[in-house]
Amino acid sequence: MTVRLRPMRLADLRTVMELEEELFAPDTWTVSMYRDELSRTDTRHYLVAVDEDTVVGYAGLIAYDDEAHVATIGVAGARQGEGIGALLLDALLTEADRRSPVVLLEVRADNEVAQGLYRRRGFAEIGRRPRYYQPSNTDAVVMRREKP
Repeated sequence: MTVRLRPMRLADLRTVMELEEELFAPDTWTVSMYRDELSRTDTRHYLVAVDEDTVVGYAGLIAYDDEAHVATIGVAGARQGEGIGALLLDALLTEADRRSPVVLLEVRADNEVAQGLYRRRGFAEIGRRPRYYQPSNTDAVVMRREKP
């Protein structure tokens, strides 16, 4: 795999938004949400996965002293199954472990592949959020991982 990770930049947002639409429609974030996240450098950690000069995935972490949250992870559909999501998640968890004793996330209840990845990284289901993802009204599984 020739993919490398680097910090997400404002210039990446056009491609990130294309991936958002491909992966998460109709429940996509907006470009203004990403701009806001990238401006909060004290508590946010956003990465892109790049193959040559093409963004093929992205991920974000919100980290405070008491807990961190995996905000998003997305990998281009054509590149799924190559380990890019795991690479992104591992980088987020390394950063989270530097900052916080616990990591939380929400994942679509119908996304078994992502839930399996999270379980393999030590996350356990702790609850559900009915109709969390909008406007699709899809439930979320809430998962938690404590610092190893």
